[in-house]
Amino acid sequence: MTECITSKMDFTAVGRRKVVADFAGGRLTSDAGVLLLREMDRRLGLLDAIDAAIPDPREPSSVVHSQRTMLAQRIFSIALGYEDLNDQQTMRTDPALQVAAGVAPQESEAMASAPTLCRLENRISRQTNIALSKILVDQFIASHDTPPEEIVLDFDATDDPVHGTQLGRFFHGYYRCYCFLPLYVFCGDQPLVAYLRPSKIDGAKHAWAILKLLVTYLRKHWPDVKVMLRGDGGFARWRMMRWCDKNQVQYVLGLPTNSRLLELANKWTTQATELFEQSCTETECVKQRLFGEFQYAAGTWDRERRVIVKAEYLPAGPNTRFIVTNLPGEPKRLYDELYAIRGDMENRIKEQQLMLFADRTSCHEFQANQFRLLLSTFAYVLMEALRREHLTGTKLANAQAGTIRLKLLKLAARVCTSVRRIVFHLSSSFPHQDLFRQLASRLIIETG
Repeated sequence: MTECITSKMDFTAVGRRKVVADFAGGRLTSDAGVLLLREMDRRLGLLDAIDAAIPDPREPSSVVHSQRTMLAQRIFSIALGYEDLNDQQTMRTDPALQVAAGVAPQESEAMASAPTLCRLENRISRQTNIALSKILVDQFIASHDTPPEEIVLDFDATDDPVHGTQLGRFFHGYYRCYCFLPLYVFCGDQPLVAYLRPSKIDGAKHAWAILKLLVTYLRKHWPDVKVMLRGDGGFARWRMMRWCDKNQVQYVLGLPTNSRLLELANKWTTQATELFEQSCTETECVKQRLFGEFQYAAGTWDRERRVIVKAEYLPAGPNTRFIVTNLPGEPKRLYDELYAIRGDMENRIKEQQLMLFADRTSCHEFQANQFRLLLSTFAYVLMEALRREHLTGTKLANAQAGTIRLKLLKLAARVCTSVRRIVFHLSSSFPHQDLFRQLASRLIIETG
């Protein structure tokens, strides 16, 4: 490939020395840390599973870029912070990304262009997306050496704003924008479901079916596992709870406030108000929290269920909350130790949307956007596995994907190739060399 002669740029001198820059440094990369993700993928077998789930209708003799290479190019790019297909105009010749995708690190061996990757996205069918979604659950199961005694499935829906005329987008009154309404299911930090939905639906749409599929599949592999469903008030639907009662699935769900619930909780809310007023001094008032329980059934429910009330009074006013559950135990413990930590799942969703671009659903076709959501989720699987398996006990043990990217993946290197070797000369001033060496040695030993 012909190399262009770039003009030099003169910067402010340092003492008597001129400072000059150009773009003639040769085969350099700013993303050498992707080698860690490559080894992580080899251990998980993630890309191989994704590739096997996607039919390739192309004529083999005419294929220039293998499907697996394109998937690796796309998923690793997302993990590295390149969310847009237009980024591939330059990233397709990045030597680190080429090596990670299994391509010789040469400019003449450029990977797939943006239009080629776009064609891949737009040939994904609904059946293929279903098969890809199963991989998330398989990865979750494979991450356990022994069957767990209990798992908690966190369900939550969120908005995915769109700015075009994508199929399936509608205006949502609550979020006040045109959007999709994806449904996520996590167990701890691990994703099991990333399901894109139109926004004109009820927030719990298909949640019951997904719960049934998940529980059935998980119990096929772990017959004795205890399953608990956790979610906000949008998932407190009596048919879903009835199914849980009949199938030995525990649940703790938020319950939207209404006048009847407030009437039943009046004893505790009144007491919390009185205690708050008694605690007030000239300078401050102390918040009060009381917990109680009662039996309740909405008009459409099949029967009464146990409801727990948190009667809280803050300086800003009352903050009464309700949850419905089939779990035994003391109300305060159930609320604080089980239900309240549900909010951590929202951080995982934000991690995907803000740091791994799960909301980059700008394709016109709906299934192509579902595929993009899954690509982001697969990138998250790699990052989460690296954090869970190899960063425990380090200062990055609780780091989010963006921090892991900044600290470990954004690593400058000069790449030299010969007939027998590809050498990455990593930056001598990289501040996390010891951790990088530690991770590399662990991953290389595991993958062999």
